[in-house]
Amino acid sequence: MKQPIHLWDARHPKEREAFLYIPLLALGLTLISELFNHKAFTDGPSSFWQFVTENPIAFLVNVFLVLVTLAPAFFFRRRMFWCALVSVVWLMGGAVNGFILLNRMTPFTVADLTVFQTGIDTLPNYLSTPYIILLVGAILLVLAGLVFLFWKGPRSTASGRRRLMTGTAALAVSSALLAGSWTLAFHLGQLSHVFSNLAFAYEDYGFSYCFLQTWLNRGIHQPSRYSAQEMSRIREMIEADTPAADPQTDVNVVFVQLESFIDPAEIQGLELSEDAVPTWTALTEEYSTGYLTVPVVGAGTANTEYEVLTGMSTRLFGPGEYPYQTRLTDQTVESVAYNLKENGYATHAIHNHRATFYGRNDVYANLGFDDFTALEYMPKVQLTPKNWAKDAILTSQIGKALDATPDQPDLVFTVSVQGHGKYPTEQVLENPAITVTACPEGTNRNALEYYVNQVHEMDAFLRNLLNMLSQREERTILVLYGDHLPALDLEGRNMSSRSLYKTEYVIWDNFHLEKADEDLCAYQLAAAALNRIGITTGVMNAFQQFCREESTYASDLLKLQYDALYGKNYLHGGASPYEPTDMQMGMAPITVSSIVQQGEEIWYVLGENFSPYCQVTIEGRRLDAEYITPRLIRLTEDPETDNPGDLQIQVVDKHNEILSDTE
Repeated sequence: MKQPIHLWDARHPKEREAFLYIPLLALGLTLISELFNHKAFTDGPSSFWQFVTENPIAFLVNVFLVLVTLAPAFFFRRRMFWCALVSVVWLMGGAVNGFILLNRMTPFTVADLTVFQTGIDTLPNYLSTPYIILLVGAILLVLAGLVFLFWKGPRSTASGRRRLMTGTAALAVSSALLAGSWTLAFHLGQLSHVFSNLAFAYEDYGFSYCFLQTWLNRGIHQPSRYSAQEMSRIREMIEADTPAADPQTDVNVVFVQLESFIDPAEIQGLELSEDAVPTWTALTEEYSTGYLTVPVVGAGTANTEYEVLTGMSTRLFGPGEYPYQTRLTDQTVESVAYNLKENGYATHAIHNHRATFYGRNDVYANLGFDDFTALEYMPKVQLTPKNWAKDAILTSQIGKALDATPDQPDLVFTVSVQGHGKYPTEQVLENPAITVTACPEGTNRNALEYYVNQVHEMDAFLRNLLNMLSQREERTILVLYGDHLPALDLEGRNMSSRSLYKTEYVIWDNFHLEKADEDLCAYQLAAAALNRIGITTGVMNAFQQFCREESTYASDLLKLQYDALYGKNYLHGGASPYEPTDMQMGMAPITVSSIVQQGEEIWYVLGENFSPYCQVTIEGRRLDAEYITPRLIRLTEDPETDNPGDLQIQVVDKHNEILSDTE
């Protein structure tokens, strides 16, 4: 007679053990992940203990989330291998989150995986070479251990039918525990799907739950009452509120988004040997200024950039989402660039970092830019001690953009990078121009001193930029702002604004606009600047200019964003009116004018707009080349031609990706 199958059959004691050790493993993994999440290994266990004691049901949700990922082990013969594999994934996720929190103020999200290559690129700025070697060695060792465990590890002797039954039971029980605790946590207010502050959400709700939310909760959900009629009402309201204007379309518009820039005087308890930003200080006294509420802190440059360019709020997207990596990869949207192009402007984007960072080399075409000059198209730049390009190069690049189209007014949107972290906690500046004489409790003096000296150099860049613009015989409006606060372990109480989400802005001009101070959100800044020269083109632009006082402002902003990005585009008759631009990489073409041989083994290629990232090719074959100046490249390999038309110049980034080709 066939024996019935029992889940805890005495002949298979490991079945009983598994139902004990797998839940304990889930608990252990959650504990370790949360210790990383609350920086317990560096800042002490108080934050972790507060989470466990004040939000115990939320903590259990995180445990059961991990348990659900371990439960499928019961289906497999290689049960131990599955548990080890899942454990490695969770531990790596927790450790990466802990490392990121030590270097920026925004935790690890699924969106970071979309810029994984970028993260690898910037790793040398955060870790020394020996540490990177140790990290790679540890990863290889773990992978070798997993391979060995798969090959030689223990295997369950239970039959397929038994494994199916136990696996189904384990998955059902763990899922039920998760669903019950999830429901209870929401009922008690210990969990929420709305993250007004991503960093605080991770602390309050736990790493596993929040990381899952950054995966599942993406995009903009359809607003209530979204319809063609409702969008028609919003359009009519905008048109009624928008006054007749006399646009000044002969004014150059220059934006400079300053990486991690704030006036150090905003940090309470920080005392310096002298004013680190005298140019900025003078600007705020004479020109329009105010606090700028930005969507990120310590990192997330692209989201502040997106808000300024589009007039849209990134906080209406999923937590931690980068629209550059989701919606803007394959569709256009109204932007400052498109609105100014309708008024005859040429549109230029500049960034002294890699072209592919946040996918800008693709996204900017969907935002209406005619050309994009990234680091790969600039002359050799000076670097900070942490290997970020210094901002001094941007003065000449902005001037070059203004000169590139002499018959048109220009929009120049510039993103700087010098102020980027990580800020070293050891002293690396031997004779700093600015010294820290006192700093807030809980902050590192060396990190602060390094930061204020980078900001000091950025302020010198602003002085040179203003001098250059002032000497041009062109009317210009210059919008300066910080993209987010630096990752310096600051808290709201350390800031004069009492917020970690407020930087500052200044709107400078050379034709005597009236000073008008006001606090703005990043998605209101561009509209405020364009309003000062009477440019009301664009639905979102006019909405941000004239509808901020409407009682329905917040709900209408949500509907406008949803309609443009996820809805039926009722506002524009069912389709976006914007076409992607045929964007040129570099604001001026790279050309070859001649080839000159010197001696028997040296050849020089003469031309224009060369950069250190230029490669010389002939018939698809790369030649051994060395960048000398923007007009000169040296070859140590016979090009076998004296005709410059036979050579092509490729701009190739550090990952060997071809950004452009003169062919």
